[in-house]
Amino acid sequence: MGVYAITGGSSGIGAKTVELLKREGHTVVNIDLKDGDICVNLATASGRQEAIDKLHIMYPEGLDGFICNAGVSGACGNLGLIISLNYFGTTKLAKGVFDLVEKKKGSFVVTSSNTISQGAGRLDIADLLNNIGDEQRILNLVSTLDGSNLSVGNSIYVATKYALARFVRRISSSWAARGVRINAVAPGNVETAMTATMNVNAKAALNALPIPTKYGQETLMQPDEIAEAIIFLVSDKAKGINGNVMFVDGGTDALLNSEKVY
Repeated sequence: MGVYAITGGSSGIGAKTVELLKREGHTVVNIDLKDGDICVNLATASGRQEAIDKLHIMYPEGLDGFICNAGVSGACGNLGLIISLNYFGTTKLAKGVFDLVEKKKGSFVVTSSNTISQGAGRLDIADLLNNIGDEQRILNLVSTLDGSNLSVGNSIYVATKYALARFVRRISSSWAARGVRINAVAPGNVETAMTATMNVNAKAALNALPIPTKYGQETLMQPDEIAEAIIFLVSDKAKGINGNVMFVDGGTDALLNSEKVY
């Protein structure tokens, strides 16, 4: 059995992923702000470093896989948190534990979003995230925007998820040359605590996108539908898959972008 670490494993997709991995007999370390095995704030540099240090102490022999799942939605009202947690909380941690995953020739899975193909993201922000990577500079920039505006919050959220997908694509070949795979999942609308607490406008926007596999049903996707895909990608069963962004959205992206095959 393997040893896996996951961020954001206390609720939603992350919690279901932890449950299913443990059911298979694996050891799982949950890194989260609350109710985790390692409780830290991944939106801060100190919190990320603490998590990295603790994992090195706990598992010096290495990790079989690392799942970067922690994040907040565009409706959270805090643009800086979206930037720091969604993007830097993933990329900094992934790079910080790369050596542990390399020891076991394991793999990474990053949680992106199917919204990356829908044109709502601030690609200038995504470009800054990927090409400049200066967290404070980007935080200063987004601090001038209206975080209470849902469309603004969503545009920053999508930018972070777009940048994560691009991060995975860009780094996948060099990491694979060292025996480590990295892939991303792009979930659709999922029934989680995050979606349950959204305001009326946010929920209306959420429900505006149809989910073909849920046709005729007044429901969103369930966390296990995403978790199963994550577990597949992080496992040896997916050893031929690298640098892939897998849309796990019940066919929403295919419906909206049926002519796009790549």
